[in-house]
Amino acid sequence: MNSYYVYILASNKKGTIYIGVTSDLQKRVYQHKEHLVEGFTKKYNINKLVYFEQTNDVNGAIKREKQLKKWNRAWKIRLIEEMNPNWVDLYLNFY
Repeated sequence: MNSYYVYILASNKKGTIYIGVTSDLQKRVYQHKEHLVEGFTKKYNINKLVYFEQTNDVNGAIKREKQLKKWNRAWKIRLIEEMNPNWVDLYLNFY
């Protein structure tokens, strides 16, 4: 069964954030860290994985991503800090 991830990247603690969805979280975050992805995350150096959710439902993941993108900033920060109060780069736990 496949896994899908909704993830939040940040430039730094309470900095600029980005929300995305992927089927390979480790690979996708690596792409952001190495600036292999053109666009918003590269322009603003957003490459710290501060939050993620996992599901087996691709449609659910896409729906959740869209939901989170509509949230106001305070709600997004609260969500991050419930899981990761110190805004630690969770990507480091993959190794």
